[in-house]
Amino acid sequence: MVIALAQYFEIHPDDPQLRLIHRAVDILNDGAVIAYPTDSSYALACRVDDKKSLERIRAIRQLDNQHNFTLVCRNMAEIAKFGKIANDAHRMIKALTPGPYTFVLKATRELPKRLQHAKRKSVGFRIPDHKVALDLLDNLDAPLFSSTLILPGTSDALEMPWEIREQLEHQIDLVIDSGYIGYQPTTIISFMEDTPEVFRYGKGKLTDFLQT
Repeated sequence: MVIALAQYFEIHPDDPQLRLIHRAVDILNDGAVIAYPTDSSYALACRVDDKKSLERIRAIRQLDNQHNFTLVCRNMAEIAKFGKIANDAHRMIKALTPGPYTFVLKATRELPKRLQHAKRKSVGFRIPDHKVALDLLDNLDAPLFSSTLILPGTSDALEMPWEIREQLEHQIDLVIDSGYIGYQPTTIISFMEDTPEVFRYGKGKLTDFLQT
């Protein structure tokens, strides 16, 4: 499938233009794959229920079903709909969000199997501390399926929006330019067992919740 050149919106990171947020949501609702800003990097995203766009993201990043994907959410209620949260996990996630953390949880029956890790039946969750991302989620009124914009053969996410447009303008539908975002991976905390486990130390600073 040949995709037309990606649209390109310059959206202010601290005071997003609502008109452009609404247009971005309309594009997502039409089955788009977008590049958008978070508090740790630029990322690719589509609607959670959009199977074709999910497969496009898999193809762009060359990912298989062993990869842990992420749902980017607005609040704890959305996370609880798709992930199983015990009391201790709920307290910790609530204290650390919004922020640069990814929480790995067992999936509930509400989450489509195609979004789950094939063996562990898990998925990552995020509430990013970025105004553009949160405004997108609020106006979409649903979580986003999201994957850090790390291209095959590289180890870091693309940091400049013009680079994203240059490399992916025929593969995605929209680039949201909110300025330079230096790639700093999120801290990943798993709640798959009784005791939380840090899978990766990243941008998010840990609190007294974890003994490190």
